[in-house]
Amino acid sequence: MPSPIELNLTSSSLSMFEEKELLSKLPSTPTAVSYLSAMQQADARTRNHDNSSVASSPTLSLSPSITASSVASTPTLLSPSITASSEDTTLSEDDENNCLVYPLIPPTSEQVFTTVHTEFGHCANEAYRCISKHDYTKPFEEHTIEEPPYYIFLATHISMFILHLLGYMRDFFGKRFAKSYFAHLMPQDGYAPLNTNFDSFYTRRLRGRMTDCLCQPVTGVPGRTIVILDRQSTDNNYTLTFTGGKTRALNISSYNYLGFSQGHGSCSDAVKESIRRYGISTCGTRLEGGSSELHASAEALIARFVGMEDALVSSMGFATNSTFIPALAGKGSLIISDELNHASIRIGARQSGAYVRIFKHNDMSSLESLLREVISQGHPKTHRAWKKILVIVEGLYSMEGTVVNLPKIVELKQIYKFHLYIDEAHSIGALGPRGRGVTDYFDIPPSSIDVLMGTFTKSFGAAGGYIAGSKTLIDCLRLRGHSGPYAEAVAPPVLAQIIASMASIMGVDLAPQPNNSTFSLSPVGSVVPSRDSAKELLGMVPTSSLPTWMNLPRALADGSEARMRIRRLAFNSRYLHAGLKKLGFIIYGHSFSPIVPLLIFNPGKLPVFVRMMRAYSPPIVVVVVSYPATPSETARARFCPSASHTKEDIDTVLRACDEVGGILDLKHGSGERWGINMVCERAVELVHSVNV
Repeated sequence: MPSPIELNLTSSSLSMFEEKELLSKLPSTPTAVSYLSAMQQADARTRNHDNSSVASSPTLSLSPSITASSVASTPTLLSPSITASSEDTTLSEDDENNCLVYPLIPPTSEQVFTTVHTEFGHCANEAYRCISKHDYTKPFEEHTIEEPPYYIFLATHISMFILHLLGYMRDFFGKRFAKSYFAHLMPQDGYAPLNTNFDSFYTRRLRGRMTDCLCQPVTGVPGRTIVILDRQSTDNNYTLTFTGGKTRALNISSYNYLGFSQGHGSCSDAVKESIRRYGISTCGTRLEGGSSELHASAEALIARFVGMEDALVSSMGFATNSTFIPALAGKGSLIISDELNHASIRIGARQSGAYVRIFKHNDMSSLESLLREVISQGHPKTHRAWKKILVIVEGLYSMEGTVVNLPKIVELKQIYKFHLYIDEAHSIGALGPRGRGVTDYFDIPPSSIDVLMGTFTKSFGAAGGYIAGSKTLIDCLRLRGHSGPYAEAVAPPVLAQIIASMASIMGVDLAPQPNNSTFSLSPVGSVVPSRDSAKELLGMVPTSSLPTWMNLPRALADGSEARMRIRRLAFNSRYLHAGLKKLGFIIYGHSFSPIVPLLIFNPGKLPVFVRMMRAYSPPIVVVVVSYPATPSETARARFCPSASHTKEDIDTVLRACDEVGGILDLKHGSGERWGINMVCERAVELVHSVNV
């Protein structure tokens, strides 16, 4: 295998004349390797001619898939920059998939990138940017369900009936004539079965048909591209064996919304340094020996980021809801939940012992009528007033892609005086001009919300979750929440990733801070800000709030790179959503949502869609969702664009969907339809159109 290569390519010393001369010497279809190598040679000649030290620009990084043979004839300037992995050099070397390895259009000498193209796509065109912000001159985008033609519903139900019929027939005859094969399904004497009959049937007879399309094992960074471990089956997916091969594919399925989950860069450098200083675990719970100064710094930063007084971190996003909701409500309390809330919210509500009522998804009239009923009638048995009414909604719903109607809920909150809990697992970092979630998107003060919950697994490229609210509330949750005494504390490397990514979004104020800082850390990590405006709370973070050993480069410290990521995510999300609708697909969700569900309906088409997208050139990894996450008759593919994708990547996804959707008869949407070439050519116009 070739030894690792380290490249540090600079372009600051190239003059305009030299650049034109350089371009004239390139072949008609230059590759990124030849272009950057020639640019480096010209830069070296200029340095030798001037005999003076020239300040180098930020590192322009090549993809790790470039081999040693590609640049063996090129003199290199070795420096401790990005090291190519010898494992990755064997992937995606064919010309057919070169767009996954390096840009199809080589960068110019003015374009400087500090990321690996396979992890975060190189896109310097400022036209491919957008601001995620609610336009109050237009009505709120209601959740509308577009129905397909009746024959699609009929074919879907017939397909489901045939699948169930064949499955039950195979079970009926198999249990009688092949008892040894079904022995593992029979309950042992004295033991009840672990699974219900339907769960066992669904897993074996329905889900088993598309096992190769689910739980795809991957390796490497889940960035713009991802590497799939190839599998094969010789017994109809009953068992899958690894072939030993790997395939690099375009990743349109991960929650890496802002692209901070990278193997190279300043965030990963901060994580490495935290491992050297703190190890990989604190080996304890928060209320025992698991708290560290990193926990205090992270919680103070989170509180400032979301505009709340205090915050509390948890080592698992699912456990943030399931362990803290029981501490917020109990017997004599009422929890009002959206019908499509996440399972973690449902489990937490059931464990709390509170009475639970459900309202229609994002339907404010349904919520208001329910509030009138429960307030006027009180507890259904005693008719006494409720001790507490807690309304729980999500900022961005993970299966529908819809955004909560926050302005209307806040208006109802002022009338009916209930407590509001918002789960921002998917919206924090992904919505709003500053990435602060739904409050930022709607420009609503965070003080209007009682509890803000979020996770770090999406936009921040880390793990765990947080609860933010008033200091009194958070101090109570530290003691009453089950995560405090029982759950392992968040690991230091995860905290370092959280701090670095979140601080880069906020921007670091390098000016000296006065001694009487508005934010001070208590021994348990709580933070007590002064009663300043929300605008000041959401400002830049003082450098004193970061660990002294964490040094962010200028692009991250001033927030410019994070703002670029937020705008790129908004453009990619809106472009993919609008493009699919113009192509004729039925699409759910908000136009700015980074979750774009494409309705497929027929369960038989789900595995075919996944396999055809994976066989496309370049390969595309997609996720399909059906029962139990969604109703069986509304099966869908769920796309998750991120800031790491370029406009050309979204074009590729649209072209693949257009081709596959035409073959599988998936285009049943209403409205004006465009051709795929028109969609790609008029992308900017489509994104900024008021009729998206």
